[in-house]
Amino acid sequence: MSTRLVAPNTRGAVADAVAALLRSGECFWLDVPSPEEEDYALLRKTFDFHELALEDSEQFDQRPKLEDYDGFAFLVVYGWSPDDDGLVEVHCFFTERYLVTVHRDVSPTIDALVSKLERNADPVPAGALLLHEVIDRLVDGFFPTVQQLNEELDAVEERIFASPQREQLEEVFRLRHRLVRLRRVVVPQRDVVGRLSTGGLDLPGMTNEAERYFRDIYDHLVRLTEEIDGGREMTSSAIDAYLSTSSNKLNATTKQLTAIATIFLPLSFITGFFGQNFGWMVGEVSSWQAFVLLGIGLELLMVVALLAVFRTRGWF
Repeated sequence: MSTRLVAPNTRGAVADAVAALLRSGECFWLDVPSPEEEDYALLRKTFDFHELALEDSEQFDQRPKLEDYDGFAFLVVYGWSPDDDGLVEVHCFFTERYLVTVHRDVSPTIDALVSKLERNADPVPAGALLLHEVIDRLVDGFFPTVQQLNEELDAVEERIFASPQREQLEEVFRLRHRLVRLRRVVVPQRDVVGRLSTGGLDLPGMTNEAERYFRDIYDHLVRLTEEIDGGREMTSSAIDAYLSTSSNKLNATTKQLTAIATIFLPLSFITGFFGQNFGWMVGEVSSWQAFVLLGIGLELLMVVALLAVFRTRGWF
């Protein structure tokens, strides 16, 4: 069993310690990383959670949400794990006296908070302040990742303007996919926290002072959403820049090939003309000087004339 209990003066097995804390009324936090069947059995036997909430806690890949039950609330919130480079889905059972978090993925954010509270001799934050501490740290964990993605997009866009390559376009789509994945959880999580901060959702133990703390999280989520949307706009501009630069490069190549083909057109005409077996040509072109003048000089003159025309029009 990987369950971790954060509470003052807890001794013995986790189940016994939790039962004692529930009887005493002290505030505590029970964290369940990588839950197994025995962890869910502890939740069923020790806590009076609704069966639907317990069923939801076993199902991951959910949308951020808050559901109100008699005596407790069930929340689904998300954070980011830089170690695994992926989202961390956290299921929360919350009452005024305790918080239970269940997450399948490793969360350095929660690990750091557990270690901090275990080292601290002060009591565990009570009520909504403990839930705020967990959600606030999870949200703040998104910022370094979003900033890194935007920096990578800036670098790719600069390389596209310098020399567009197909690999750069693939990288832009990869970064765009990650931003879209982040937005799918950040936006609904912003809406949930926004309703909490304005009293739109009933949370056990929520006070006016606690709402102020949740408004701070809401501000962070709004800023995070703006940065993600800004990154998505950057991916669109990078794709447009790639297509525009590639089109300009193709147009320049087409212009050069057209000029070359135009140069060879009169040459082909002259060689074809001299290749005709006319009696006049056989009789008149009787010396090498005449051949050089008519056969080579005329061709060179046409090439020089065409190059002059192209340069006048700005094609070269």
